[in-house]
Amino acid sequence: MKKILIVFGTRPEAIKMCPLVKELKSRDDIETVVCVSGQHRHMLDQVLDCFSIVPEYDLSVMKEKQTLFDITLGILPSMQELLDKIKPDVVLVHGDTTSAFATALTCFYLQIPLGHVEAGLRTYDIYAPYPEEFNRQAVGIISQYNFVPTTVSRDNLLREGKSPDSIYITGNTAIDALKTTIINDYDHPLLDWAKGSRLIVLTAHRRENLGEPLRNMFKAIQRIVDEHNDIKVVYPIHMNPAVRAIASEVLGDNCRIKIVEPLDVIAFHNLLAHSYLILTDSGGIQEEAPSLGKPVLVMRDVTERPEGIEAGTLKLVGTNEDRIYEAFKSLLTDGELYSKMSKASNPYGDGNACKRIADILTNRHTELFE
Repeated sequence: MKKILIVFGTRPEAIKMCPLVKELKSRDDIETVVCVSGQHRHMLDQVLDCFSIVPEYDLSVMKEKQTLFDITLGILPSMQELLDKIKPDVVLVHGDTTSAFATALTCFYLQIPLGHVEAGLRTYDIYAPYPEEFNRQAVGIISQYNFVPTTVSRDNLLREGKSPDSIYITGNTAIDALKTTIINDYDHPLLDWAKGSRLIVLTAHRRENLGEPLRNMFKAIQRIVDEHNDIKVVYPIHMNPAVRAIASEVLGDNCRIKIVEPLDVIAFHNLLAHSYLILTDSGGIQEEAPSLGKPVLVMRDVTERPEGIEAGTLKLVGTNEDRIYEAFKSLLTDGELYSKMSKASNPYGDGNACKRIADILTNRHTELFE
């Protein structure tokens, strides 16, 4: 029986890996073991509770004011000890976090086969996003199983010299997660608060946007809210104190902008489903929103998810205040543009990525996503 160790440590990873955990644990011919690094703590635990996942191992590396050095140095020795103990046949990591990178490095040192879920995403700008672009490229060098969401991701890996036989187009497990989290007739106090208005969901927290870029985003949103009295903005704010300080400075006094603590995944996904449009510098939302028919303004200079832009559901607007303002205003006032973006096709999957990955790991025949 093949033993598979799944490792993740942040909320975004957990949202995308928990459906895969459930799929693998449903297979009688696989022994599935789950380890969380604890890179995030409270936000990670919310997702685990939502999907009823209890990890067999928890490294609990998170500490106050942690740095990338702290996370990496916290994971490496603990992961070595764990891998020596359980001796998995394959280790699965996700995406581009420091947890994924440190785990992959440990697997390389111990020569344990590695599978990379959501492989092949690239900006080719090593500092955008930071440190994620480095992390995913480094993991990609090491991985033997590359589960890519789209043909674009596959082509990136082929250009980098990866063997075609190691690449599998599965779709993105984020779409699988929505099957669990989206609820018909969902109700929430935030939806009651926004009733009668067009609800805008905002997320903003990237390291490379701290400082003036983040301030520019918030100032553009403030201008729009001042000019349009039929919109309300909900901002589930990141735990980073630097993000909170700038948000309080620019947005804190507006009664139609509600800054709230991070939401559990069910509340957040259903908030997205009830929104009019989304402004974000995040990654996963760029995949989830097309499934929900929501236009997204991506407040970054580059994105590793060009498929959404090509499909028409995403628009890359950078971090310039005036550019964000104009793009936001256009979606509020141009019904034809809004309709075009909200009806764009979803290039990120059909909700069966986890089944495909499990089939591949158990050497079963499966039709890949195209």
